[in-house]
Amino acid sequence: MAPLPSSFPLRTATLLVVGGLALPGLADNKSEPAASVAENTPLEEVTIIGDRKAAREIAGSGALIDSLQIRDELATDINQLLKTVPGTYIREEDGYGLRPNIGIRGATAERSAKITLMEDGVLIAPAPYAAPEAYYFPTLARMQAVEVLKGASQLRYGPQTTGGVVNLVSTPQPENAGGRLQLVYGQDHQADMLASYGGRLGAFGFNLETAQRYNEGFKSVDRSDQDTGYQIEDYVAKLSWQGEQHALKLKAQYSDETSDETYLGLTDRDFAEDPDRRYGMSAPDQMSNQHQALSLTWDWQLGAEVALATTVYRNEFHRDWFKLSGGGGLVEAANNGDSDAQAVLDGERDAFGLSYKHNNRRYVSEGVQTNLDWQWGEHTFALGARYHEDEVDRFQPTERYDQINGELILRGVIEPNASNNRLQTAEALSFWVTDAWQISEALRLDLALRHERVKTSETRFDDVGRDQIAATRQNDLSIWLPGVAAFYEINDDWSLLAGIHRGFSPLGGSAREWEKPETSINYELGARYDGPVFVEVIGFYSDFSDKGESCSNAYPCSNGATSGTFITGEAVVAGVEVQVGHVFETGQMTWPLSLAYTHSKAEARSDAIASDVLSGDTLASVPENTLSLRLGAQIGSRWDSYAVVKYVDDMCVEIGCNRETSQFTQTESFFVVDIGTRYAVTEGISAFVKIENAFDKRAIVSRQPDGARPNKPMTAMLGVEWVF
Repeated sequence: MAPLPSSFPLRTATLLVVGGLALPGLADNKSEPAASVAENTPLEEVTIIGDRKAAREIAGSGALIDSLQIRDELATDINQLLKTVPGTYIREEDGYGLRPNIGIRGATAERSAKITLMEDGVLIAPAPYAAPEAYYFPTLARMQAVEVLKGASQLRYGPQTTGGVVNLVSTPQPENAGGRLQLVYGQDHQADMLASYGGRLGAFGFNLETAQRYNEGFKSVDRSDQDTGYQIEDYVAKLSWQGEQHALKLKAQYSDETSDETYLGLTDRDFAEDPDRRYGMSAPDQMSNQHQALSLTWDWQLGAEVALATTVYRNEFHRDWFKLSGGGGLVEAANNGDSDAQAVLDGERDAFGLSYKHNNRRYVSEGVQTNLDWQWGEHTFALGARYHEDEVDRFQPTERYDQINGELILRGVIEPNASNNRLQTAEALSFWVTDAWQISEALRLDLALRHERVKTSETRFDDVGRDQIAATRQNDLSIWLPGVAAFYEINDDWSLLAGIHRGFSPLGGSAREWEKPETSINYELGARYDGPVFVEVIGFYSDFSDKGESCSNAYPCSNGATSGTFITGEAVVAGVEVQVGHVFETGQMTWPLSLAYTHSKAEARSDAIASDVLSGDTLASVPENTLSLRLGAQIGSRWDSYAVVKYVDDMCVEIGCNRETSQFTQTESFFVVDIGTRYAVTEGISAFVKIENAFDKRAIVSRQPDGARPNKPMTAMLGVEWVF
């Protein structure tokens, strides 16, 4: 059995196909046109191991959602896709997954700030150290695969190393000239287009791609014909050169988004009457953003057993989310019976001095990372380093409006104060070394050690010209993160795995000198059976010495703070992940079946009187149970259909909701069923139909920001795809 690197470097043999719907053996039963596309377009940034043998050789937990699943399910919402991966916690917000809230195991979901997000192995959070909240997320439609890595193996990446890593793999450059055109039309005037073309000319290769998305939204605004959807344009260009020992890859990306989204939710009474209603006060709310990225990678094959990969990258992101501030106070008051607050929300009572803030921020994230892979006897080493700088510049003026007879009237503009006029920066130097040690034919030990040195600063200004400094903050952190994982192959069908590692979450740019980061000791133990049926059961246990919440306007901490970190003290997040997969065959039909289930318990383990946290308090954003079940039906080589059932338990909005009697401290449990079918008309042309939330089940899936928010209603769409 060949050894695998403990680091699972994304460029040199990484994850297995065991997560979500891409279970071992299922891809072999896809229709011929789809299969031929996958075979002719190998992943550019990763080497995927997707057979049964690979599933027995991973010393940890990981999952890959491949191009067949993404294409078959017409996936555009990362929230819905990741619900099929055990160990992930999803809190929905806008119904479209534009700004996802993804948690993994002990890392809670607030704006995906506690997990490591990457595209093609490069950090993609706007400012991964200074402000990691994911207000930018790549267009899922242009992705070839989505990888999720948990356990000790994530120490190869970082900076977030508690819960896991999500890496999105973009469309690769094809070996032969060809492309793809996909057109989709659906309810709410959804109109999507995905187009790509690429090829190779001698040693040079290229690929050009664009994703265009438009939707008018499923909500309606009181006293307004304002749309509540989005318009997105995304462009990617790739150029490569391949020599005998050297290869260069250049990637450029630009995207532009305008979405008519708000922070303002609903009261529970109004939600029960119409979950798709929006108060008229939210009519002006709109997010606009632009993202551009550039990266250059040099691969050098130094010898048969040694390879070096170096990437230089820069990401720029600008966003201005113009929206009502303080609407959550009106919703809370109305929920508690304040008729005046309800009348203001309904537009039946005048209100003066309403604040609409330009949440205007510019981000820069840049750096260089290098990794050396070296196989020496029974050892496979990975040694690497990354130097990274990022910053977020906030200049956020506020416009004042009065609501008179249900109409909004502009009264003036207030220039930003110190909290809305600040610059946060971070400088980080990371080192890692890993060793996959094949001790015997059956036993492999994976060793990992990571070091992070992070310096952050924040400067707040008193004036618009930034000549007067109001306050400054600094933090300097150095931390070692060790980990070890073991994999033991009992026989051809059974294997065991175990791991332990130290987790870490940076504080962000607003950290004070005396503040310490969130750290944890994380354990996992599991078994796999890969016989006639695939079964994997993994238990996990994350022990936090100082659990923290990331505070933002979108997701205020349990103490009400909207910036910085709220430390809640010692805590434990523990649970079990179960995956089952099998392919049934009856005559001319094939029935792939897969199940993913997670049971979790997340609670404080000490009293923190100053924070009003008691031992036994339930943590926020962690549902007790999540489940996904997928049943496919494949007829011959042309017709594929599927149904996916997804269930999510209720969860706390803030820590300690188990001590509260109020219904407003929890979300609601809910399940949805998505169904779809695809028919290959010819070898290169296929047509498809998809219905999301087929039974139109609605629930309060979030109470943040600022009130009750619904999941997406039943939505139908149809389309056609041409692969040439």
